[in-house]
Amino acid sequence: DQLNRKALTAWWGLFRWRLIPPRWGQTVRVDRFNNALPDHRLFAYGSIHLIPDGDLFCRLGSPFSCADRLQLTESEVHQYSENNSWLETCQFFELFLMNFFTSLTEAINSRQSLMVTGLDPNPEMLRAWAQSNGLSNRSVLSQARSWCKAAIDATEPHVCAFKPSLGFYQAMGSAGLELLQEVRELIPAELPLIIDIKHGDLNSSTVIAQYVFNTLMADAVTINPLSGHDIAAPFLVYPGKGVVLNCHSSNPAARPIQHHPDDDDPLYLKLIQEAQAWGTPEQLLLEIGSGDPAILSRVRQAAPERFLMLRSIWGEGTKLQDLLKAGLNSTGDGLLLPLPQNLLNESNIDSRVMAIKNQVNQSRQIAQDAAQAESSSLNREPELCRIWPQSKQPFKTGPNDDLRALVIDLYDIRCLLFGRFQQASGQVFNYYIDLRQIISDPALFQRVLACYATLLSDLSFDRIAGIPYGSLPTATGLSLQLHKPLLYPRKEIKAHGTRRMIEGEFNPGDRIAVVDDILITGGSVLEGVGKLTASGLEVKDVVVFLDHGGHHDSRAKQRLADVGIALHAVLTLDEIADILLCSERITADQSQDLIADAV
Repeated sequence: DQLNRKALTAWWGLFRWRLIPPRWGQTVRVDRFNNALPDHRLFAYGSIHLIPDGDLFCRLGSPFSCADRLQLTESEVHQYSENNSWLETCQFFELFLMNFFTSLTEAINSRQSLMVTGLDPNPEMLRAWAQSNGLSNRSVLSQARSWCKAAIDATEPHVCAFKPSLGFYQAMGSAGLELLQEVRELIPAELPLIIDIKHGDLNSSTVIAQYVFNTLMADAVTINPLSGHDIAAPFLVYPGKGVVLNCHSSNPAARPIQHHPDDDDPLYLKLIQEAQAWGTPEQLLLEIGSGDPAILSRVRQAAPERFLMLRSIWGEGTKLQDLLKAGLNSTGDGLLLPLPQNLLNESNIDSRVMAIKNQVNQSRQIAQDAAQAESSSLNREPELCRIWPQSKQPFKTGPNDDLRALVIDLYDIRCLLFGRFQQASGQVFNYYIDLRQIISDPALFQRVLACYATLLSDLSFDRIAGIPYGSLPTATGLSLQLHKPLLYPRKEIKAHGTRRMIEGEFNPGDRIAVVDDILITGGSVLEGVGKLTASGLEVKDVVVFLDHGGHHDSRAKQRLADVGIALHAVLTLDEIADILLCSERITADQSQDLIADAV
C-alpha cells in the first residue's frame, strides 16, 4: 500500500546514505532492473525485496537456498510481481549467492593471503590504544567502535576473513551486540565473517544458530565438538554456512585432557577423526590452538582435505616455516593464520600487516618448494600419470553406430534443448541436456545404462554412488545391472532420525565409483565426493554421460585430477554436435553454439 511504499523509499534513502552493501533480508533498489548496486553482487539472508526504479515493492518468494548464482528472468519476476507495468523496460537481473567456502577461497586467491583478523576489543588493549590515539575520554563502547573501524580499514586489503569473539561484545551489553552488527556492515561484503563463540550447549544450539546466521549475518561459527554431532547439526543445516570445530587449544591446563590417554592416541585426534563424518570439507573446518609443528603435522595427516584455522601461534620462538610445512595442504593453502593481536594496537597497522603477509607468503613458498623436493626425492611418478591412467574408452576413434543412434534418439525425445538455460553451476549455456526424460522410456534407459556399464566394466570398485538427485535413477539401474551395492551422499544434512550423511551400507575403505549425468565445473561431483571421503570411503573414478568441456576445456577434469580422481565420459559436447549435424537434426549454427559453450 501507499504507506508501505513511502516507508520503503525512506528506508532506501537511509540505506544509500550509509553506503551499506546489500545483504539478504535487506531491501535493495534496482534501477531499470538490470543495474543492481553495488557491483551486481548481493549477499543475502532470507527473502529478497526489490524496488525497481525506487517505486514498486516486489517480494520474490520465500528464502532462497544457497547456490553459486541465481538468475531471475523477466518471466520469473512477472510471476511474483504485484505490479508488472515496469516489465517493458526490464532485461534480467542476476544474484550471486556466495557461500562461506567459496567466499573464503576467493578471498585467499584475490588477496594472496592466509591471514585472518581477530576483532576482539579487549578492554585492557582498548585502553592502551585509546590513550595512544587521543580517545581516553571516550566511553569503552565508543573506543571499541573506533578501534574496530580502524582495524578493519587497515587490514581488509591483506586478509581473507574477519573473526570477532562474541564474548567481548556481549560484555558491553546490548550496545555491544549492536556494535557487532555494525562490524558486519563495515566488513567488505566479499570477505567472510566468522563468529568466534565456541558454543557447546545442546539445548540452545538451534536458537544460537538462528541468531548467529540470521541476525548477525555471519558466514561461519566456531563450536566445541565434545557433545558430538548433536552440537553441530543445528548449524550444519544452514546451507552455505561454515562450522569451525575447536579441536585443540594452546593453554597448558588443557593438555592432560586433550592428550588423554597418551600422545600415541590422543583425544584431540579422536575428535578430528570422528568430526569429519559430520560435514563436508566445505562445511566443516578445524580450529587448532598450537604453535607446535608436530601437533599440526598430525592434524594434517588425520584431516588432509580440511581447512585448519590456527590460533596462539605467535609466541616466542615461533617457527613459521615449520608450521606452514606441517599445516599446508597439497594445493598450498588450507591453513588460516591469525594476525598477532598486539599488532592491532599499533599506529602503523597497515604496513605491519603487509610485512607479515609477505613474510607468510615467502615462508609458504619455501615450504611448498621443500615439499615438492621431498616428493621428487622419493622417486614418485608424476602426479598427472598417477591420477590419469589411460582408460580403455570404447569410443577411441569416435562414437560407434549404436552410440550415434542413441544420441539421435535422445535428441528426438527432447533430452537436448536449445535456448538460453542456466545450469546448476550458475553458467548460462545455449543448450540444456535433461537425461531425466529417459526414466520414462525403459528401452532407451537400458541403452544409456549400457554405455555407463561399458566404462565401469574396466574399473575396480566395491560400490556405486549416485550424485543426488539427477543421477540416482542411473546409479540404481547400474547397481542392479552390475550387481554392485548402491549408496549415495545426501544433498543436505539431516537434523533428525539417523542423521546420516551417506545413505546405504558400507565399510570404511570401500572403493566407490561415482556416477553423474554431466560434468560442467565439477562442483556438484566434488561436493558429493567430499561427503564420501569424509565417511572413510575411497573415490578414484567418476563416470559421466557427458563431459561438457571435452577436448576444449579441461578445467573440470583437472579439478577432479587435483584430488586424485580420473574422469570417464561416454560423450563430449563436440561429439554430440557432430552427430546431430551429420544427421541433419540441427543446423550448422546450432552445432557451433554447442561447441562454443564447451570452449
